[in-house]
Amino acid sequence: MSTQHPDNAAAPPYAVDGVIKGDGEIIEAVDAFSLGCDEQMWDSEGKDTDTHVVQKLLGNYSGYFREERRLGRDTVITLRVPNPAIEIEMRKLMVEALQGVPTAFDVAHEFYGDDVEPPIQEIILPFTTSADELSRIAAYYENFIVGQESRALLGDVSVRDWIGEFLPKRIRVIPLVEERDQMLNVDGIVREYLQEREEPYQRVFLARSDPALNYGMVGAEILLKSALYRVDRLAQETGIPMYPIIGAGSVPFRGHLKPVNTARAFREYPSVHTLTVQSAFKFDYPRDQVTSGIAEIRAHEQEPAHPIDEERAIAILDKAAAEYQKQVRSLAPTIAAVSALSPRRRERKLHVGLFGYGRSLSGSDDVTLPRAIAFTTALYSIGVPPELLGLAALDQEDFAYLREIYPSFVEDLATALQYANETRVNQLLGDKYRRLLVRFTEEIDRIHEGLTTSVWASIEQGATSRVSQYIAEAGELRHFLG
Repeated sequence: MSTQHPDNAAAPPYAVDGVIKGDGEIIEAVDAFSLGCDEQMWDSEGKDTDTHVVQKLLGNYSGYFREERRLGRDTVITLRVPNPAIEIEMRKLMVEALQGVPTAFDVAHEFYGDDVEPPIQEIILPFTTSADELSRIAAYYENFIVGQESRALLGDVSVRDWIGEFLPKRIRVIPLVEERDQMLNVDGIVREYLQEREEPYQRVFLARSDPALNYGMVGAEILLKSALYRVDRLAQETGIPMYPIIGAGSVPFRGHLKPVNTARAFREYPSVHTLTVQSAFKFDYPRDQVTSGIAEIRAHEQEPAHPIDEERAIAILDKAAAEYQKQVRSLAPTIAAVSALSPRRRERKLHVGLFGYGRSLSGSDDVTLPRAIAFTTALYSIGVPPELLGLAALDQEDFAYLREIYPSFVEDLATALQYANETRVNQLLGDKYRRLLVRFTEEIDRIHEGLTTSVWASIEQGATSRVSQYIAEAGELRHFLG
């Protein structure tokens, strides 16, 4: 699944001053399909969204979608809509998005004739906290979008007589689960939802970035593995196939999925069915590596999830998360200052949701953070990789158990910490973190270290005109911005 997460350091040629916007996202979708992706997330949460995406794809790239990869059969658009229960100021955008589903079908029908499949078949609901939220989306579409076709207008003329039939008759709703309590009850949410609907299968989207933002890398991995195991057991219990989606970025803090290390994802998450291919994956590596990485993802066959001793794992999560949040609280002003100077890669609107686009640290309403990508960019840009935060609370037994349930733990840390600045780590976090840095680091990238020193010195001196350039150059060395 190609997504629009703006974690890329390098910009594609259709970006404007480094920013992907407007019809650039149409080009991006076609490019993602040509790279081998079979699904494009179309995000109306927190940004202006082109509701005519299907019309533009089929109109501007008719040869490709007629002769190479048919929209609706070989490729699909999957909408991510605001959650009306959480994102109050954006809830009407959910209605607008659902209203566009039959229009997209009509456009595809006009293009392909009767041999047509819906170009939009599923809706992603972020911040899912209950089965009712999922049921409301499905019911609204079926009862009010499609259901209006049978209503009379004037006399005996129905809406269907006037503007035609509404297809498809149903859509599937994918819960995107992001918060601790919901990830540890994802099986309960999905079980209750499926009691009300007959579905041949169910996709479940499990976040990786926002759990890391709230609980640190260790906490995010534990929550993800617990959720995957719960979903796997639910499939066995119900007999309904479950297809987990994992929202992973390139940086270890956000999931460590790159074109050159797809095997890591299958080692850690064997039950995964779909992985997100975010912007850094697509734009920060040579094209042949990207197509090869996507082919490896598509070739993966689901296996049973790894079992996990949830009680023991959650005890480690609690220790690491408390220490992580303590350190983030102290770093918050610095993170905000650096984030404000970071280059932007996609047009976004600021809004406040469950945590907001400026997000409150879990358990700390007085601490507001940027979104996960900007947060990660800021910390890498001063030489303090966020993967390090929280580890000082763990003992040797904790580390030993982590290596059992998280085989890539040491590798992920080594990858991240090569971009650390030892001076900044010692200055901002203290000697215990400096010693952890030495313990888990194989080699420091000295060029990157120099750029982080320049970022820090420029901000301290108030000479910030070149900070964005330094941050971008450091991101290009890493092959991700945040």
